[in-house]
Amino acid sequence: MSLFPYPSYYLSMPAYFLFKTEPEVYSFDDFLRDQETIWDNVTNPTAVKHLREMKAGTRWIFYHTGDERTAVGTGSVVSIDPTDPKVPIVKVKVGKRLKTPKTLAAIKAEPLFKDSPLVVIGRLSVVPLTKDQWDWFID
Repeated sequence: MSLFPYPSYYLSMPAYFLFKTEPEVYSFDDFLRDQETIWDNVTNPTAVKHLREMKAGTRWIFYHTGDERTAVGTGSVVSIDPTDPKVPIVKVKVGKRLKTPKTLAAIKAEPLFKDSPLVVIGRLSVVPLTKDQWDWFID
């Protein structure tokens, strides 16, 4: 039995992630307005580990939690400063609004996500994605 909580296809460094945020705290509209921001307030050790795996150019899906529970847009990593021993400083820039927002119900209904930490570990704020999962969001 593996101690790693994800299927083996996540063992290679993911090039895609999903970031969760409460839209009342920081929404995709806020991100569109700001164009760039520092992604912070991540405390879960697994989510911090995922942040440390990223590099400039890593792409990610912007997901609203709370009552919305919907993937709404994209972003990418500009830079990572790993000098903070607790959480790396991740500078991100806005991408585009998704043509078709994807609800959590639609994600759970999609077989691509049956083993995904997005549905298996619901409280994880930074989630690795496979290329196929990324493509499903982008359609």
